Amino acid sequence: MILYSVLSSFFFQFLKTLIIWIIFNNLRPSKLALINEVVVHKKGAFTMYLKKISLFNYKNFAEAEFEFDNKINCFVGKNGIGKTNVLDAIYHLAYGKSYFNPLAIQNIKHGEDFFVIDALFEKNERNEQIVCSIKKGQKKILKRNGKAYDKFSDHIGFIPLVIISPADRDLIIEGSETRRKFMDSVISQLDATYLQQLIQYQKTISQRNALLKYFALNHVFDKDTLSIYNEQLDGFAALLFEKRKAFIAEFLPIFNKHHQAITGSAEQVQLVYESHLYENSLLNLLNENLAKDRALQYTSVGIHKDDLSFEIDSFPIKKFGSQGQQKSFLIALKLAQFDFLKQQSGVKPILLFDDIFDKLDEFRVAKIIEMVKDDSFGQLFISDTHPERTEAILQSTYQSYTVFNL
Repeated sequence: MILYSVLSSFFFQFLKTLIIWIIFNNLRPSKLALINEVVVHKKGAFTMYLKKISLFNYKNFAEAEFEFDNKINCFVGKNGIGKTNVLDAIYHLAYGKSYFNPLAIQNIKHGEDFFVIDALFEKNERNEQIVCSIKKGQKKILKRNGKAYDKFSDHIGFIPLVIISPADRDLIIEGSETRRKFMDSVISQLDATYLQQLIQYQKTISQRNALLKYFALNHVFDKDTLSIYNEQLDGFAALLFEKRKAFIAEFLPIFNKHHQAITGSAEQVQLVYESHLYENSLLNLLNENLAKDRALQYTSVGIHKDDLSFEIDSFPIKKFGSQGQQKSFLIALKLAQFDFLKQQSGVKPILLFDDIFDKLDEFRVAKIIEMVKDDSFGQLFISDTHPERTEAILQSTYQSYTVFNL
C-alpha cells in the first residue's frame, strides 16, 4: 500500500512536469505566428480564379480534366453523374477535405487505392499549383507549388471559397457542432491566430477529458494537475469567445441585407450567439462544474458547447420556418459569408452553387441572378440537371461562361 502511494505520488509529479512542458511548447510565439497570406495581406486587392483541374480516381472519376472560364462555369447532367463531385474536388483544395464526406479514404474511386486532385489557380496574377492526394494506409498530402504543408491549418484561407448546397440544411437540422464549425470556418479563413488558438483549445479539452477518465478508472484525483488544464483552457476560451462575438456583430447586418434582397419580405431573421461565457469566465465555470465533470468523465462547459441559434421573427427556424423560408435563410447565410470574406480580405472568394436552382422558386432565382450580374462576384461554379434552364440563367447574367455536359 505504501509502495502504491509512493508510485502514485511520483506519477502525478511526473505528469505535472510533462503538462507544463507541453503547455510551454504549445504557446511559444512561433506557434501563434500568422500563417496564411490572406491574413498577412488582409487589405490587399487580390483577384483569384481556378484555371484548370485534373482528377484521378476521385469519387466516380477515373481520370478527368477541366479548363475553366474565369467567370461562370456550369456542369450539367443527370443526377449521379458526378457534377457535385467536381465542385467537391474544388472545395477539397480550399479546405483540405470534402464538404460532403470528411472521411478521406471514402473519396477514393471504388476499386482503387489512391486519389489525386491537381489544380492550377491564378492569384494576384501569379500561378499557384495546389495538389491534394491520399493513398490507402497513408496520410493525406496537400502541396502548394510542389511543397507539402506540414499542417493543413497552414493552408486555410489561402483559397477563399464558399459553397451553397442542399446539404447546408444540416446547419438547421443538426446539432450545435455543425453551426460552430460554420462559425469557426469563416473566422479561420481570415484569422490564423484564431485557428491556432482553436486547435490548441480542442487539444487541451481532449487532454483534460483523458485525465478525467484516468481519475475515474484509477479512483484517484489530483486537483493541482487539473487546474493546469483549467487555466490553459480559460486563456484560449477568452480569446475565442471575444472573436466569435465580434464576428457575429459584423456578420449579422450583412446577413440581414442578403436575406431581404432574396426574399423581398419584412421577415426578421436573427443569428443569436449562445455561450456559457456570457455567464462567467471559463475558469469559474470549470470549478463550479468539477463534480459534474468528474461524474461524466468529460468537460461539460466551455466554448466547445457554444451554439448559433437561427431565428425567424424571434422563433427557431428549425421548428417554425417553412421549407422555403429555411432555403432562403441558408442561401442568405452563405452569400453573407461570401461578402464578409471579400470585405475582410479584399479577395473575391470562389463561389460554388450545387444544385440550388432546382430548390428555388422563380422569384428567388431571379434575385440571385441579379446579384451575380454585379461585378462584385468573382468566379462561379454551378451544377444543374436541366440544360435549358441552365442556358437561360447563364444568358441572363451577361457574363462569360462555359458549360460542361457530363
